[in-house]
Amino acid sequence: MSNTNPITQALTSPTGASQAKSATPTLGKDDFLKLLVGQLQHQDPLAPSDDQQWIGQMAAFSQLEQVSNMAASTQKIVDTLNMNGTLSLIGHSVTYIDANGASRSGTVETVDVTAGKATLQVDGIAGIDAGSVTQVR
Repeated sequence: MSNTNPITQALTSPTGASQAKSATPTLGKDDFLKLLVGQLQHQDPLAPSDDQQWIGQMAAFSQLEQVSNMAASTQKIVDTLNMNGTLSLIGHSVTYIDANGASRSGTVETVDVTAGKATLQVDGIAGIDAGSVTQVR
């Protein structure tokens, strides 16, 4: 019987994804599953773990999965709302900060979206970051 701690082994395994994430203080669902499998592999057959403990850990894993899914869905909603807000600027007068730090005003003619980043064309000037808009009229 090995005296290796399954938690330590799962966190320091050179083949696991945990190694790449060692700079982050949180564990993801893959790390949680590795810990669970490590506990199963290293439990003492003469003193098996309590069923209630396993049920609790599986419930925690399920909850972690649902929270991760909810966070991804929330991010999609935020992205959609931001895009809709940017598209609604077309035809409106805006004030924005240009690349030189000066405040300029004009009417939004088009919105271009490339790789999830929105840029505006205001009075013929293209490439204005949508985040630089300070006022909409």
